[in-house]
Amino acid sequence: MFARRSPRARPPIWHRRAAGIAVGYLADLLLGDPRRGHPVAGFGTGAARLEKLTYADDRGAGVLHTGLLLGGLAGLGWATGRGDRVWVTAAATYVALGGTSLNRVGHRMATLLTDGDVAGARLLLPSLCGRDPAALDPSGLTRATVESLAENTSDAQVAPLFWAAIGGVPGVLVYRGANTLDAMIGHRSPRYNHFGWAAARLDDVLNYLPARLTGVLAVLCAPVVGGSPRAALRAWRSDAARHPSPNAGVAEASFAGALGVRLGGPTQYAHQLEIRPTLGDGRIPEVPDVARAVRLSRAVQATAAVVAVLLAVSGACRSGRRSSPRW
Repeated sequence: MFARRSPRARPPIWHRRAAGIAVGYLADLLLGDPRRGHPVAGFGTGAARLEKLTYADDRGAGVLHTGLLLGGLAGLGWATGRGDRVWVTAAATYVALGGTSLNRVGHRMATLLTDGDVAGARLLLPSLCGRDPAALDPSGLTRATVESLAENTSDAQVAPLFWAAIGGVPGVLVYRGANTLDAMIGHRSPRYNHFGWAAARLDDVLNYLPARLTGVLAVLCAPVVGGSPRAALRAWRSDAARHPSPNAGVAEASFAGALGVRLGGPTQYAHQLEIRPTLGDGRIPEVPDVARAVRLSRAVQATAAVVAVLLAVSGACRSGRRSSPRW
């Protein structure tokens, strides 16, 4: 008689998660954001429609609005991501990432500023941040681009990778939803000062650890752009806490130190003028620093992907130790 063939064992959950994160990162690296039908854009459209029903000028309405949307994403992530199937994790990670598109915009901005096309640079700036481009000269456009590249490296790449590693599909979907809501309603405009409070505070919480991971990686990757890890660490330690955001300050200060430039100062948004503290003790950023910031962002993103995979693999090791019998 023939012996029965034992069924092929599936890889442990955390190993499947690590593989999914790697595939999702490579997909973003090769493809960038989908040109049409991006799920994040669809979420934003749904959030805007729900806002017509839930909006009121108070925090309670904002808590309800945020809870309904993110609760739905958590349920979707749990239903589709059970077992950490590789392709589901890869798809969720790919959808949540935006690093390649960020770098493409940064490269395009560097080209426009190098060519002296200020009008084109002003038209492109809203793809990076919510500042008023009409109020910015080439120097202001340069600083805005470098600061946005730093902050969005954390928000659009390091944080999704971190939450994919820690929380799987539900974690990365909820993070991306929270970050999208923060961009939509989390600013201190007359309409959203109260309604957007919950989204803004939740985004701060979810980005706390990823922002500090971004700072560490910027310190480590400073030599990629001819910078000093010591200068990046010094700028982070001395200046980040003075930034109004507990997380953006870490990313921007560490990038400023790594690039050897000084960021911060008057910042004009559509709804108000903010006087930001200076970050770093270097020179005023110049147009070539935009391309350097893109290179630093790419290096931080790639290192963050490696860290995320290692976090998932370490989870597999911890899970294996807990499940193994003790003699």
